[in-house]
Amino acid sequence: MPVYPIPNVTVRDAAAFETYRSRAAASIEAFGGRHLVRGGAISVLEGEPHHPAIVVVEFPDAATARRWYASPE
Repeated sequence: MPVYPIPNVTVRDAAAFETYRSRAAASIEAFGGRHLVRGGAISVLEGEPHHPAIVVVEFPDAATARRWYASPE
C-alpha cells in the first residue's frame, strides 16, 4: 500500500535549497518514490498555513519510505 510522507519545508537559503532539492529528488527516485506536490503557491481555505511550502512524496510502501528516510542520501 502506498504511503505519503509530507515533509515540513522552510527555506532559509535559496541557493542551498536548490542543491538540497536536486539531491533529495535523486534519493527519492532511487528508492522508487515520486513527488506528488513540490512547493508552489498555497491557498489556505481555513486557518493559517504552518509552512510556506508543502511537499508530498509517494513511496510504494512504508518499509521503502523508512529505508529512504534512514538512508545516508
